Amino acid sequence: MHGAAHVRVSALIPTQKVLRHSVRGQVLDALRAALVDGDLVPGQIYSGPALGERFGVSATPVREAMQQLALEGAVECLPNRGFRVLSRTPRAQAELAEVRALLEVPVMLRLARTVPAEAWSALRPAAAATAEAAAAGDLPGYADADRAFHREVLALGGNDQLVQVAEDLHRRAQWPLPGAPRIRRADLVADAAEHSALLEALIAGDLAVVESLVREHFAGA
Repeated sequence: MHGAAHVRVSALIPTQKVLRHSVRGQVLDALRAALVDGDLVPGQIYSGPALGERFGVSATPVREAMQQLALEGAVECLPNRGFRVLSRTPRAQAELAEVRALLEVPVMLRLARTVPAEAWSALRPAAAATAEAAAAGDLPGYADADRAFHREVLALGGNDQLVQVAEDLHRRAQWPLPGAPRIRRADLVADAAEHSALLEALIAGDLAVVESLVREHFAGA
């Protein structure tokens, strides 16, 4: 594949080869990280063979991983050409944030009234993981840790379907807008600090502070 639509794969993702076991999963993880980091550029077309060469694998696991990303709404399949990374508008991003808030805020507030302090204390390592990734300026790592924290919170409600839907919405919300500046480390650190503050308020049973922090967290999202 040639022309302006085909980006340089050499700038994409570290050069290390993926291991042969769980190849598709490793490629999918790497591509998801590249989406969050802005290395997979909205509007650009990527070929399976070119990405496979970069990873040191055949095109098959790359195509399988890209097909999963298509199901998630990140790319579209172009027969005989490859995969185009989809663009999103600021309005679409705002709509995602609104839907996430409508879904997660009531659940978190309900859990704040019913879940015991020791269960919230058990989530401190998840909050610490977001802080560590933020301090390192690791945007893909922070995206993973951020989803994991929210997933563990929602899992306390015992509704697996809700957790799955919220995870999908959260992942989509983490894809950057076309041309948007890279998220600053300071912004990641501030977002991670909200996780820790929320947990401490939940452990203390301070429902007024919990509600304020939850709504503020999603308003910032």
